[in-house]
Amino acid sequence: MSEISDGTILVIDDEKNIRRTLRMVLEGEGFDVLDADTAEKGLVVLDRHRVDAVMLDVCLPGMDGLTALKSIMADDRDLPVVMISGHASLSDAVEATRSGAFDFLEKPLNRERVLLTLRNGLRRYRDARELRALREQAESRQTHLLGDTPVMEKLRGQIAKVAPTRGRVLVTGESGTGKELVAREIHERSDRAERPFIKVNCAAIPADLIESTLFGHEKGAFTSAVGRRRGQFEQADGGTLFLDEIGDMSLSAQAKVLRVLQTGELTRVGGEQPISVDVRVVAATNKDLQQAVRDGEFREDLYFRLNVVPLVSPPLRARKADIPLLVRHFLSQVCTENGFREKGVEPAVLERLARHDWPGNVRELRNAVERLVILSGDRITVDDLPADFEGGASWLPDEAADLFAEGTLKAFREAAERRFLLARLEANEWNISRSADTLGLERTNLHKKLKSLGIERPS
Repeated sequence: MSEISDGTILVIDDEKNIRRTLRMVLEGEGFDVLDADTAEKGLVVLDRHRVDAVMLDVCLPGMDGLTALKSIMADDRDLPVVMISGHASLSDAVEATRSGAFDFLEKPLNRERVLLTLRNGLRRYRDARELRALREQAESRQTHLLGDTPVMEKLRGQIAKVAPTRGRVLVTGESGTGKELVAREIHERSDRAERPFIKVNCAAIPADLIESTLFGHEKGAFTSAVGRRRGQFEQADGGTLFLDEIGDMSLSAQAKVLRVLQTGELTRVGGEQPISVDVRVVAATNKDLQQAVRDGEFREDLYFRLNVVPLVSPPLRARKADIPLLVRHFLSQVCTENGFREKGVEPAVLERLARHDWPGNVRELRNAVERLVILSGDRITVDDLPADFEGGASWLPDEAADLFAEGTLKAFREAAERRFLLARLEANEWNISRSADTLGLERTNLHKKLKSLGIERPS
């Protein structure tokens, strides 16, 4: 792990020599240093500057360090504050720790101890900020299942029953239906909500890296393993691990996942010592795992371990009455993300959107709304809908005329097929595997079809 050698440190101490010495040591290590000789001045500095850590003397004229600590913690509970003192009592150290101090150092200060303590505090602070940023980002997007249709009410009822338990869940459904949202809802309603929610996209990780990603590795386990790495199971300890697209996991990785589920222990790649983990696994797939079991592509014992409580994320065509609600939600979301004033939408637009089949499901709908928001004026009208769009699966009249203008049946079929495939690829963000699953094709067959029709991914 590389040493942290940047950031701004605030030193609050009434002894000038202590402030000067700490400045020399810290600036020599690449830190920026601010200082103050009283707690009152230090709090002003905190109001005016971004600070990454504080070194705070216990005994100060005026406001004492322990009182200042409580004020600092009230503003930012995660900010690492290192208390320093030459003659503090044990009770002072205990009170400082209870009040949120990261550590307590006695004078005379040891250079290496100071640097080690600050670097540990800065590392924890940066981790906390990153986690907070991720949570805020997630909260700014859709984090709850929206919809009032019977299928959604049924799904929410099932989640409410299974979430408080320790039961493993297998979420099935087409691509773009919101299986990750189902998993997050289960996590948020469980007693693990304050612990990590870790997502692993099994289809996006190369087969030779999936085991290292899930279980971690020891230094030297393979050529690029320059240091020890904790895997996703360890990172999710105490929380929830979401194994998305579990049907794409290799058989060797499946065997190791099964072992963790059976024993609650894992071994890092290249390691020998078993590590205990307490992880709730929620898996998801758009594949027929029962068929995969029959085809020898998925372990039957792992399937039964994962499929304790099966949940189905319904396709959008099964809940079309929810489309206006989703459109308005995405409108607000996209406008906020792009700094636009919130836009209105004509009822006729909602009506047409609600008639569409949406083979790419909620993901495709959100992409369509984002496109409408970006390309429209203050209000989204029917004229803003793309030329190749119409409720249901039919083409608009001018598009139909273009197709019927093709001279031969073969030319007509190729033109229609090309437009159909382009629409599906765009809906799935040009993810070939996902598009192939949606179309009911093998990935290699889809590649051949795209090549024969001259379809290339836009640069």
